[in-house]
This record gives sequence, C-alpha cells and structure tokens, in this order.
Amino acid sequence: MSTNTLVAVDIGGTHARFAIATRDPDGAITLEEPVTLSTEDHASFQSAWKEFRKRQGSILPQAVSMAVAGPVKPDIISFTNNPWIIRPRLIAGELDCNRHTIVNDFEAVGHATARAPEGQFLHLAGPDTPLPGNGTVSVVGPGTGLGVAHLWRDGTGAYRVQATEGGHSDFAPVDAIEDAILVHLRKRLDRVSDERVVSGPAIVDIYHALAALEKRSAPDLDDRTLWQVGTSGENSLAAAAVERFCLALGSVAGNIALIQGASGVVIAGGLGYRIRDTLLTSGFANRFRAKGRFAEMMGSIPVKLITHPQPGLFGAAAAFWSEHS
Repeated sequence: MSTNTLVAVDIGGTHARFAIATRDPDGAITLEEPVTLSTEDHASFQSAWKEFRKRQGSILPQAVSMAVAGPVKPDIISFTNNPWIIRPRLIAGELDCNRHTIVNDFEAVGHATARAPEGQFLHLAGPDTPLPGNGTVSVVGPGTGLGVAHLWRDGTGAYRVQATEGGHSDFAPVDAIEDAILVHLRKRLDRVSDERVVSGPAIVDIYHALAALEKRSAPDLDDRTLWQVGTSGENSLAAAAVERFCLALGSVAGNIALIQGASGVVIAGGLGYRIRDTLLTSGFANRFRAKGRFAEMMGSIPVKLITHPQPGLFGAAAAFWSEHS
C-alpha cells in the first residue's frame, strides 16, 4: 500500500535539503517549506537529520526518499564533494522509517524533469517548443559538481530515468583559450574532467587561467565572490570567466546530447538557475549548436532550464512514488 506523505531529502556537496512532500489524489506533488543545512556544519547525515527533525517539531512521516550526489551502492554511499557516508542497510533503523528510496541526485532531477509542468521550464536554445513526449531528454546540471542523467519517454506518459557519471568525462577544449585552461588545470591534476571546468568552484581556475593568458595580476577571490562580480560585470576578468564558463557549458551539453541521442536537453542545478539571465545573453546557444556537420541537427533540439525551486527534493519524491505506486 502506498503512502501520500514522505520526507524528501536532497544531499549535495554544499547543502543538505529536507522537506515534507505530499501527493494528492491526482498525483500532483507539493513540497512544504524546505529546510536547508550546510554539510560543513554537520559531521554526518545522521546529525543533519536530527537537526531537521528537531526543527520540524513533530512526528515525521514513515517514508523517506533521498537524492544523493554520488553513485548509489548497496553497502556504502560516499559523496563526490563532501565527507559524509550513508549505509543504506541501516537507513530504516537510523531514520525510524518503514520504506525508503535512494537515488542519485541527478536521477532525481530526471524525475523532476519528467513530472514538472511546462511552465517551469525556461527556453535557452533551439526551437521554443515543449520538450518532446517521446525519446531521450538529457539532463545536465552544474553546481558543486557536474551532474548528468537522461530520461526516456515512450510517448504514452511513461518514462524511465538513468543516472550517469557523465560529468566526469574528459574535458575537450575547442579553442586556444580553453587549451590554456586545460594546461592550467594539468599543473595540479593528472586528469581534467568536464566537472573541473563546468561547475561552480571551477570559476576560480577559469579566472586564474585567463589572468595568466593575459599576463594580468589577479587577486585571489573565492568562487562565490567571482560569480557575484562576474555576473554583475563589476570585475571585467571575472565577467570574462563567467562567459567562458557559459561557452564550455554549451559545448559539454551539446556533447552529452550527441552521446545520448537526445531530442531535448534540460539544464538544471542551482547555479544554472542563478545565472539564467547570463546564459540567455552568452554564447551558450552557439556553442551548443557548434558540432560541425551536425550543427543543423543540434539547432533542432529544444534546450530548457528547469526553474522549479527545488528539483532535487521534488524529483526525490517523484522517484519514490514511481517506485512504490
């Protein structure tokens, strides 16, 4: 028998988010006000869970669905960008729940993409049409890392989501400036993945690589500051780094669409949402299309940005009800 209320959890590299989710008789999912906790402030997931339970001040639902930023394994789940670990076999006892689901965070975003209404997508590139009701939709999300998933629709409303670790594919520069960024990163890394260039923290390396290329001195700024002064335009070098990030994101998203045979692409993640206005005026769309002999085909693919405020939590809930209904 299914439940209509659960605790949705979305654990990333920087934040852990919690919310009570409810499903109405028509299948629509709503979230209560989320609680967001910093992973740095809690030694473990169990510590963060206790803090959420304390803030909730009431008995929690007995069903839990978790989206985690890393591969989902049966024994131990470790995170790519935070030190927590989760042991799935202990979840029921530790969280006092009778049913739970654990999915990759971008598998959850894939579920959110499948279930969110058309009004929660912003057009970025390609034809300004709804996402296709059949075929593959690639989901790409820059945040603390770079998430990649895809969903397949059969044309009747049914769908399946596949999580991947596509963000760890090798970075492929396409011009001399990106060659220089790759050289800069190789000074300390044996291997440079897409995530090292297309993620929130990557703006720092892009910024310093551009400074070295232009033989300019650049003060050390953290990634949060660089995004602020880059998107506002108050720092010209940071603004150039933001534009270069948008170009690289377009290239990577186009590569993933080619690899997955996508008929639609969705950009997700908190960073993508925060810089949505910048993406629209950047070279993102041109880079997405710039695939040589396949440029015309790439131009026919609708590319959207999901604007749901909590796609990880929403998608975690959707994943649970997809599994348990």
